[in-house]
Amino acid sequence: MAAQSQYAELARQLSAIGAVKRELARVLPAHCPAGSAAVLVLLDRNGEMRMSRLAELLAVDMSVTSRHVAHVADHGWIDRAPDPADRRSRILQLNPAGRALLEELSERYTQTLAAALGDWSDDEVGQLVTMLARLRSSFGDCRAKAPYHFEHEREHEHEHDTASATPATPA
Repeated sequence: MAAQSQYAELARQLSAIGAVKRELARVLPAHCPAGSAAVLVLLDRNGEMRMSRLAELLAVDMSVTSRHVAHVADHGWIDRAPDPADRRSRILQLNPAGRALLEELSERYTQTLAAALGDWSDDEVGQLVTMLARLRSSFGDCRAKAPYHFEHEREHEHEHDTASATPATPA
């Protein structure tokens, strides 16, 4: 197991990843913000789905998902069709225009990463990919509940809150 100081440094480095993500977001075309790109990527990777499933995969509220979906639909990058199992719901599906945009976005990301990591060896890039995949895997499904120890703390906080908010009853 790594030393506590190494975990602290890892936390600082992961926090700084936000700057990398912002730089990558700058390569997106103005008409395709990051949320819209995420919708397209998820539809490409997972196939057609209901908006509720997309909201779950995005790990955002349905109202946020609805805005992202409206944006990509208005730009003609996805199709929305009635769900045969539930006519009140819609099935979202990436269309050829959306796939073409994804190819452009992928090319832009790849070029940006190649320029930024141009002095890295193939082995170093491979190690980074492997370690990031391992890190992601160690956290599992990030849309799931908080780790046990945090849930346990919340339960005790709730018990404390409830106990302090509830008047004592006479014996």
